[in-house]
Formats: sequence, structure tokens, C-alpha cells
Amino acid sequence: MTNPPIKTITIVGGGTAGWMTAALLSKLLMGRYDITLIESEEIGTIGVGEATIPAIKVFNEMLEVNEAEFLKATQGTFKLGIEFVGWRDGPHDPADSYIHGFGKIGIDRLWLHTHQFWLKMREKGAVKHFDHYAICCAAARKGRFTPPDPRRGPPVSDLDYAYHFDASLYARYLRTLSEGRGVKRIEGRITQVNLRPEDGFIDTLTLQNGHSIGGDLFIDCSGMRGLLIGEALGIDYEDWNEWLLCDRAYAVPSVNPAQITPYVTCTTRDAGWQWRIPLQHRTGNGYVHSSGYTDDQTAVDTLMSTLGGPALAEPRLVKFRPGKRHKSWEKNCVAIGLSGGFLEPLESTSIHLIQTGILRLLSLFPGQGFNAADISEYNTYTDDEYRDIRDFIIAHYKVTNREDTPFWKYLKHMPVPESLARKLDLFRSSARFFKRGAFELFREESWVQVLLGQGMTAGYDPNVDLLSEAEMIGFLRDIEAVIDGNVNAMPTHDAYIARYCPAPKV
Repeated sequence: MTNPPIKTITIVGGGTAGWMTAALLSKLLMGRYDITLIESEEIGTIGVGEATIPAIKVFNEMLEVNEAEFLKATQGTFKLGIEFVGWRDGPHDPADSYIHGFGKIGIDRLWLHTHQFWLKMREKGAVKHFDHYAICCAAARKGRFTPPDPRRGPPVSDLDYAYHFDASLYARYLRTLSEGRGVKRIEGRITQVNLRPEDGFIDTLTLQNGHSIGGDLFIDCSGMRGLLIGEALGIDYEDWNEWLLCDRAYAVPSVNPAQITPYVTCTTRDAGWQWRIPLQHRTGNGYVHSSGYTDDQTAVDTLMSTLGGPALAEPRLVKFRPGKRHKSWEKNCVAIGLSGGFLEPLESTSIHLIQTGILRLLSLFPGQGFNAADISEYNTYTDDEYRDIRDFIIAHYKVTNREDTPFWKYLKHMPVPESLARKLDLFRSSARFFKRGAFELFREESWVQVLLGQGMTAGYDPNVDLLSEAEMIGFLRDIEAVIDGNVNAMPTHDAYIARYCPAPKV
């Protein structure tokens, strides 16, 4: 018997994950499928504010979104990278700060990258802070922004950027796009998930008002609860809290400072770290911490005493479990977003994982029924992607000199996954890094900036000695001077926003 083709897609949950899924599927599938999204205003979403990575621009381009209009609608700003404060020696050291910036670092010489020459010359005391040799980092430090211009060549063509925006406003924006493309939204709380007795597939969903909603393909965007993938289909959760200790966050908005920075700031605290995300109408703040190393009241007091401006609301608690589902696709259900897993917001990867989950579904979209090979490939690739990002985040905690609190002492001395240990050993040897698969998100530039910024001691590639020390010094000074000149010619971040995408006052 031939399996019937997929005709209906039912998305459970709204928020960022649900409406990103609805928006992209409704755009790319061009009305071929009936798409329904079920959400409840009673449940609400996390929506504390989002920082992203440059891949979000590709997502918006696929939706044919006008960048300026999108930023106005979401109170958005630009992001050139993340400033890490106190991750090497602690926030008490004013020199302990580095930026993980987007875009390229310097320029290659021979077949070698800039950081190799920098490492050699650092031993001689002949270089500045590494931030001076990457244009996004240098621009971020001076509060300046301009988009890349391929016509001008490096380093301006090497610029890359992402966004900060209000997550609730982004979901609302995508909802408007989705409904305009035929997505049907149903308001209601799901009280029962009904499975087919013959094969355990999801058959229908019963709402609180008694209505029944069917579907061929179900997409679980119900958040950390995992209503479909976890509660109904029984897919267990793999905890990674032996390496990622933080399991909750208090979040609160505050009044903006005088200048809106084109970067996120992540500052270490005694039992975790604190984010600061600048939007046009407010600054998002949060203390990501471990419940095993501090209590709620201390966490709230720490957050509220370190805001950059007056608070605009009461702090809100968000609980999470670092880890992932053992499977993201089971039977006729695919988990997208928090229902499939969550690491923590340190490197702004949550929205990216939503995006790649949707694109992976499209590339393996079921035709006649559900093929086991397609499902297995989806799950394998998802596993690899999560583990790769997990290792990068763990590296921030592991590579540190801090052991002044029980939290940081544990992290500095903890054993790490073998996959990460291998990368760290290779980098210590000669500051080399090699990507092993297409699933790996973070490029060499990211690992270099983080590991050097965290204070890792690393050798350098012996082939740098093909150049004389004078040649190396001249090469690095040229990079620094060209970057500095181009950054000084840029408008300030505030001025660019005011001209290009000023949001309405709220």
C-alpha cells in the first residue's frame, strides 16, 4: 500500500520558534501545504530579548524581509560581536576583556593566518591587544558601525554583523508575514495528544474547548516542555549539566545608557554570568546562573545591583536544562527550538538552531509517508550540530584562570568531552584549528578569539619564521593602521541607526 502524501502541517506553539517555522515554510513551500499554528495567549513565551549571529540575515533574506523595516518593527540594533568581561581572571581585573567579533581577523600572509604572527610577536612585546587586528572588534570598541561594502575591498568588505531585537516583537512581525501567506492561527490550549494505536504516530490534538485538530506532519515548538516530542512520544532528554552548570536566569529590562553599543556584553559573576543586550527602546539584562552554586535571592540582588540604568520591570525567572532530546524527529513529529534542546545564551545560538532545524527539515522533507533514512539523517546531523556548539560553549568555562569561587573552581578543573579536549590540545600545540564537518558552526576565527581571549597559552606555527621579525612587525602594524583608519571613518552606531532604521518611540 502506498503511503498518502503529506498535505497538512500543524505547528504547536508560537513564540520565536513557532513563527520562524511558519514564516519560512509558508514562504518556501508556496501554498502547497495547509499550515496551522496553535498557540495559547495564556501560556505566553519566554521572549526576554534576543541576540543573534550573522546567519539570521540569510533567514530574513529568504523571507524577502526589508532590513530597515524589520529593525524598526523589532526595536532592533546591530551586533558586531560579543564582549567577554572577566572570563580569564575575573571582572575585578579591568584589563580582562576581549571581543569575539564577526568577520575576518586581519589578512593572511603566505598560507598563515594573522594570529600566528601575533603570537610570535606577543612574546617580543611588539603587539597590541588582539582586538586591534579584527575590524569588527575594533569597530565595536569604538561604538561604530557600517555594513560591509564589497566594492571597497578588505577590511571593510570583511565586516559581518547580526542583530539584537525584541523577541516578542520579532514573533509578532513573523506572525503578520505568515498569516499573510496563508498560515491559519488557532488560539487554544492543548489538553490531549491523541496517538494512532496502530503505529504510535500523532493523530489529533484536543483543545480545551473540545475541538480536535489533525495533521500529517506535526512540529513541536512548545518550548522546554516538549509537549509532543517529550510528553506524548516519550523522547527522553540528555542532560549536559556536568559541563554546563547554569540552569536558570533572571531577566530584566533597563533604561538605555547614553550610547547603544553594537555588541552584547557578557560579564562573569560568582555563579554564572550576566548579559547586557542593547535595543533601541531598552537594554535587556539577565543573570545566567547555577542553582547549585547560588540561591535565587542572591542572584536577583546581583543582577539588580549591576544594571547599567534604572530597571523597567521586575526580574523574571527562566528555568532551563542544558542538553538536548535524544531524537529531534520521531515518527511524524519534529522538535524545533527549545522543545528539541537548549544550551544557554552565551554565544547567541538559540535562534540559529531554530533556523538550521527548519532548513534541515526542508532538505529532508517527507513525501510519501515518513522514511526512516530521512529521519535518521535529520537526527544524526542535529546531534552533531548540538555537540559542536556545546563544546564551544564549554571551552569558555574550561579555559580560565578563575577559581576564586566554588563555581569557577569546578569548571576550571572539570574533565571535558573528548571532542573538545582534542581541539584544545591541538590549539595549545601551535594555535591551529581545523573544521571536521559541515555541521560545525564556529570557524577558526571564533575559536582563536575565544581561546586567546580566555588566556590559553599556545605555541605558534613554526612556519611564521619564514618571515623576519621586522617583516612580521611591519605586517601587523599595517593591519592595525588600515583597520583603525577605516573604523574612524565609520559613523557611530547610534548615528547609523538614527539615519537608517529608527524605531517608533514606545
